[in-house]
Amino acid sequence: MTDAVARLAGALAGRYRIERELGAGGMATVYLAHDVRHDRKVALKVLRPELSAILGGERFLAEIKTTANLQHPHILSLFDSGEADGLVYYVMPYVEGESLRDRLTREKQLPVEDAVRIAREVADALAYAHGHGVVHRDIKPENILLHGGHAMVADFGIALAASRSEGGTRLTETGMSLGTPHYMSPEQAMGEREITPKADIYALGCVLYEMLTAEPPFTGATAQAIIARVMTEEPRSLTLQRKTIPPHVEAAVLTALQKLPADRYPSARDFGDALGDARIAAARTGRRAAATASSGGALARRPLFAALTLGAVLLVAALTGWLRPRAAPETSRQRVVLWQYPLGQLLDPGVAREATQAAIAPDGSSIVYADSTGGRLHLMRKLRSAAAATPLAGTEGALSPFFSPDGRWIGFSTEDGSLKKVPVEGGGAVTLARRSDPTYTAAAWLDDGTIVYGGKVGLNLVSAEGGPSRLLLPDTARARATALTISPLPGGRGVLYTQCPDNCALRSDVRVLDLKTLSDRMLVENAAGAWYAPTGHLLYTDRAGGLYAAGFDPAGLRLTTGPAPVIDDVVPGSVAMSATGTMLYSTTAGGGSLAELVLVSRDGSAASLDSTWRADFQYPALSPDGTQLAVSLREATTQLWIRRSDGTRQKLTDEGAANWRPAWTADGRSIVFSSNRRAGASLDAFDIFEMPADGSAPATLLLHHTYGVWEGEISPDGRWLVMRSDEQGNIGHIRGRRLDGDTALVPLVVDSTLSMQIALSRDGRWLAWTGYANGRAEIYVAPFPSMSPIRQVSHEGGTEPRWAHSGRELFYKSGTRFMDVSFTIGPALTVGSTRTLFPVTGYRSARNRQEYDVAPDDRHFVMIRNQPGSSNAVVYVEGWFSELKAKVKR
Repeated sequence: MTDAVARLAGALAGRYRIERELGAGGMATVYLAHDVRHDRKVALKVLRPELSAILGGERFLAEIKTTANLQHPHILSLFDSGEADGLVYYVMPYVEGESLRDRLTREKQLPVEDAVRIAREVADALAYAHGHGVVHRDIKPENILLHGGHAMVADFGIALAASRSEGGTRLTETGMSLGTPHYMSPEQAMGEREITPKADIYALGCVLYEMLTAEPPFTGATAQAIIARVMTEEPRSLTLQRKTIPPHVEAAVLTALQKLPADRYPSARDFGDALGDARIAAARTGRRAAATASSGGALARRPLFAALTLGAVLLVAALTGWLRPRAAPETSRQRVVLWQYPLGQLLDPGVAREATQAAIAPDGSSIVYADSTGGRLHLMRKLRSAAAATPLAGTEGALSPFFSPDGRWIGFSTEDGSLKKVPVEGGGAVTLARRSDPTYTAAAWLDDGTIVYGGKVGLNLVSAEGGPSRLLLPDTARARATALTISPLPGGRGVLYTQCPDNCALRSDVRVLDLKTLSDRMLVENAAGAWYAPTGHLLYTDRAGGLYAAGFDPAGLRLTTGPAPVIDDVVPGSVAMSATGTMLYSTTAGGGSLAELVLVSRDGSAASLDSTWRADFQYPALSPDGTQLAVSLREATTQLWIRRSDGTRQKLTDEGAANWRPAWTADGRSIVFSSNRRAGASLDAFDIFEMPADGSAPATLLLHHTYGVWEGEISPDGRWLVMRSDEQGNIGHIRGRRLDGDTALVPLVVDSTLSMQIALSRDGRWLAWTGYANGRAEIYVAPFPSMSPIRQVSHEGGTEPRWAHSGRELFYKSGTRFMDVSFTIGPALTVGSTRTLFPVTGYRSARNRQEYDVAPDDRHFVMIRNQPGSSNAVVYVEGWFSELKAKVKR
């Protein structure tokens, strides 16, 4: 029992005795409790603290009372509600049985008779509630309980109370919403403030659809993808999926699922009646078909109508095509090879997968992209007619290329924080600006001869001829956020940009900046990458993958239509596009981000550590004796797992959006890691926690800092915590904290440059890290904790240092090479020879923390290798605008 629940139990003593947790949802946690006064079991629901803080407890409780008088055999009534010790709760009868979700999980599809009966019972409950002025707003299988096989609708009015309370309009700021995407009506998805009973009818139609076919009418990888389909697609035929479904049941469901509320049943009772009487359903369907046919768009006839229309268009085109000067180009696709290895070798994967490193000339004649040879980045240029790409002189250290509107120049960022341009054929590069931090990011060349560029200090504007830069947004938290992609709008009116309000690996949104008023606003939440197409569309990639298009007015800087999916499996942010419809994108089709854990020898030979385990792994860390491996695994959230030498695996964490970058204590009993699990914390508010490696106890907070803490290690003697946080200007600082005595933070590496990837030696005498003191990543070493003198031990670039257990070697990566530098141990550290051990092409790297670890024998290394055949494929498309306009019918 958590402290909060223990406090609640104490506050409610004498009224309710909490026995155990029954489950948790997006809004509340439900407990089995004993009603002491009435000697009965009850379900006691406790509103999430962060939700009650936003909504306002008193107002929420006042609103929920409006549902207390609902008394119906298929409605779970409200017994009690209140606030105790700061926690808002409400009490309902405890139902012996299961939820409809539980039954669907077990049986997938229900017998038609059962499904229809349950739906009619829910419809009866809805009709009663609607008659009393109450709309449920969140009908879903989880809220339908089955008592003796009969339906009882729970949480009546909870969503209504939330929407009417003080902070209802601010729910989106917490990532929560009123309604569930799979069952949300189009008007709810569009954010309509006035939700009518027709929304409940739509949701019940979705639930019945799922009971009959095993899935809701619209599915997708993310809420955004689901809503896009709700708004733009029609549900698949029920009878084509299951022949035993009576036609009148299908007709009733499809009527309930109409996009326009006016086209659905007048009431929930009418829906229930139609499910039970084929004549009613047929009559209703007939009236709807006649009405829509008169306007030229009956749902049942839409495929035929579309086919006839398309046929007529094609006929006219065939007869009049000779009058046109040139036909629209046909869309063609081909897979191409550009990068010699995944960009994650050099870039932070959280950015590499969300920000493209390629650009296409405005006329589509060439592609320019960032690549590496000899361990150093530069730009490559591939002409459409050429078989191979050639390097562009003057672009050493280049990233994030972009073209000038006339195609004569290529702009780019550099690893050391410069913004430069170079002639399209290569040559002497011209420095236009220098950023205050070395973070690589995006830029866009506008029609008016200015360049907007970003970084962790917001959006800036500079002339394409050079000169002073100016910050475009006021000095707010948003202005200091990272911009991943920037796309110019016609006439220099503004730019679309993808911005990370918190950590880019967890959250990014599409915004538009008006360069006339210097104001900006949100366009699409939780998207990665945005581009303007001359067809009048905003294109963006969902963070879970896939390319979407929405109508966009570049004059009014506003969306004019909802989104429509146009290409599946597009890697977030990976799109490059020309004004002529030539496009380049990466696709996850065939495997995507799956990887395997491998054991690599000094000679480069590798063997799978566990051939049965494939996942999106990050940050492996071996226990001191090598018998256990801690690793982050990214799915919907990022959680820590333990794999033991006997092959068993254990999921160690399940709280928060990210638990990652593990480091072991010297005794091998505990793991230190970074997490944003604190209640009410933003996605960027990371702390350091410690947790037993066997999961026998919950994680405990070791360090909370004013700024997010991104990695930490405990010294072998257990006396120090060494950590790295990104502070003012998002510059990485390394600090230490004693774990006993004086626990004040001690500066270790704190200057105006970026420092990260800390590594304490196995004896705790030396600290290594990756620093940018000379403008590019190199490895530095200093005695710990005195930190003087500091020695640079790499000289051709270096990242991800790890100490050998012997203390006589330090391993690191330099571009595509895995390096080893030797040391002589004495009162001082004497640096010896450096050598290349093997190439690390195909193995994962990261910017924030090491993506490998050293085995106790110092002869092997645990690394993460992309699964063969699963790396992202690059697709080159010509004439894509024709396909785009056909798909969005605009």
